[in-house]
Amino acid sequence: MPTFPGKRAIVVAAVLACIAAAVGGWFLYRWHRPWKGARAGTAPEILTHVPADAPVIAYIDVAALRRLQDSPLTAIVGLAGQNPRQDPDYENFVRNTGFDYTRDLDHVAVAFWPSFSLKTTPKGADNRALAVADGRFDEGKIKAYALRSGTTITLGERSFYIVPGDPDVAFEFRSPTRMALASGTDGVRLLSQPDPASRGGPTEERIDRVAGAPLFAVARTDNLPASLYENLRGVPQLQTLARSVRGLVLAGQPDGEVIHLTLDAECDSMTSALELATVVDSLRLLGSMALADPKARPQMTKPQVAFLSAVLNQAQLTHEDRWVRLSLDVTPAMLGEQNAQMRGGRPSKASSSKTRIPSLVRALGL
Repeated sequence: MPTFPGKRAIVVAAVLACIAAAVGGWFLYRWHRPWKGARAGTAPEILTHVPADAPVIAYIDVAALRRLQDSPLTAIVGLAGQNPRQDPDYENFVRNTGFDYTRDLDHVAVAFWPSFSLKTTPKGADNRALAVADGRFDEGKIKAYALRSGTTITLGERSFYIVPGDPDVAFEFRSPTRMALASGTDGVRLLSQPDPASRGGPTEERIDRVAGAPLFAVARTDNLPASLYENLRGVPQLQTLARSVRGLVLAGQPDGEVIHLTLDAECDSMTSALELATVVDSLRLLGSMALADPKARPQMTKPQVAFLSAVLNQAQLTHEDRWVRLSLDVTPAMLGEQNAQMRGGRPSKASSSKTRIPSLVRALGL
């Protein structure tokens, strides 16, 4: 077992092990069955239009989530039709385009290239993203709205619209019910790349494990820069185990007012998976004890302490073959005041934006 430099390190390590599952529970749909055949299925067709080699790929069946009006998840992500979280920018956008994501967005596939996920990051290539979205769009109104400050580029028979911002956003309509958006460096180039000729490999296998769920995300962790592991250099055992993780899969499902959540880590070997499960479970228990000490939590509010305590005490660890699973049921009580505010329909403070289509970009995850 690793040795720890103190209670603060215990809490930090335990939270690093568990918090991803808790936060993901706010946004991700269910995968809560036995290991073999768990929510397996054929990947949604829309995923064939995003690069399979992206470090992070996510899918959202917005239409399915929209039907879950009693779930806190729909309120948190702003899909509760009776109380959509609208700010002045968004209200202006809806008036001018006729598009309301709480009503008109159906499916989204997103590919991310976070700058931290690459061993070498080309200059200006930070945090690229590509989203393909299905829904009901008024193409003429959206184009006119974008051209108030943006420009258009024509390549062959394809027209791309570029909207200035930080970063710029490029988009195109691929059919009356499908559009694609790209943010980051050279969005037009990202949009104009052909769809993958074939799919397969570890990322595709991870997607297939959860393709039956309406909302999921998978991430590659086998090509991360060494700097990401520096925070664990004081605990070599943990650093070695962190490097053994080759991929992550998040999924969950609202069930009434409970969100069943799982976070799966795929390791490079069965031995690594067993070691990781043992260490994470020990960290969870140690973190619970350390969090109970008032000296270890001076910077946290009482709701935050209650939330982290629930995560650390209620999360369950299992493993099979090269996989380690962290399971958690997220309840309204764990979400606390923030969940109550979202469900009560209190609007968030309006944020300034440098783009003419900020809310569509936010709705599609860019």
